[in-house]
Amino acid sequence: MSNVNEMVDKLLQELRRGTITIAVLSQLEKPQYGYSLVTILAEKGVQVEAGTLYPLLRRLEKQGLLISEWDTNEARPRKFYLLSALGKDVYIKLLDEWKKMASSMEGLINGGGTEHGDD
Repeated sequence: MSNVNEMVDKLLQELRRGTITIAVLSQLEKPQYGYSLVTILAEKGVQVEAGTLYPLLRRLEKQGLLISEWDTNEARPRKFYLLSALGKDVYIKLLDEWKKMASSMEGLINGGGTEHGDD
């Protein structure tokens, strides 16, 4: 049984890796800092470790999908992230593709057999 659990854990990790990017982008139409993102995502059922989130934020910023700004008004400075214009466009396209894939998967899972008959 532990072999099954290990395999499922590995496959879930692969599946989550791609969806975390969409989840993060979905929450950055308003400025957020790292910890607030972890909290918001957790409240919505998406668990993301800080060790996963911060490198992702840096990568997305480097790719031009996010812009960031330091807020030094608090006792502890925080870096806020926000979708750039490019990030908004990319997010919209990713979301559209995600919906298509989810619909296709739904059809595969709930549709039963194959559509092109027996060979």
